[in-house]
Amino acid sequence: MATNLEKKDTDLFTVIRERQSIRSYDPNWQISEQEIKEMIGEAVFAPSSSNLQPWRFLVIQDPALKEKLLPIANNQKMVVEASATIVLLGDTEAYKQADKIYKSAIEAGLPEEYVPRVKEIYSKLSPEAIRGIALVDGGLVAMQLMLVAKARGYDTVPMGGFSAEKLIEEFNIPANYVPVMLIPVGKAAAPGFPKTRLTVDEVTFWNQIK
Repeated sequence: MATNLEKKDTDLFTVIRERQSIRSYDPNWQISEQEIKEMIGEAVFAPSSSNLQPWRFLVIQDPALKEKLLPIANNQKMVVEASATIVLLGDTEAYKQADKIYKSAIEAGLPEEYVPRVKEIYSKLSPEAIRGIALVDGGLVAMQLMLVAKARGYDTVPMGGFSAEKLIEEFNIPANYVPVMLIPVGKAAAPGFPKTRLTVDEVTFWNQIK
């Protein structure tokens, strides 16, 4: 059983260009729990709104739970073939941990009055606004996680094709957690589709939208 792939000595720009969305994985390739923890530990250096870090990670490695996830993910085989599928969630009550989050920042010089102000602002936001923040911050950490995985020689695919309602029900997801996406991670069994992109000129406006 393959495991412990060595980190690649690869620069950021190469990682960005080589990362693909992989839809077929070697089911015999296993990534250790320790290395998954390391990858998440690197990913969470991503920025977040007010540094509240609302991302939460449910790592599915158990074969029986992968099978349970399969119909929720519209029977997309990646979730059972990959070494693990990371269920990325956004905590809509992350602001309640502001004291814990800001403790070290205050010790480093952050004004103490910043904490109650943040908690007050977030506690008054609408559920839709809070959800939107959790989804945006989830996207930031997801991209960082996929780049971290690629830098270590692994492959991923961001998945939005799943039933959030069934996921919440079958995996007993707390009400304050918003499903963001599924991210299978493992070793590719086949390459992804050729990567093509619109040109910069096609997607960029300067000073005004024409």
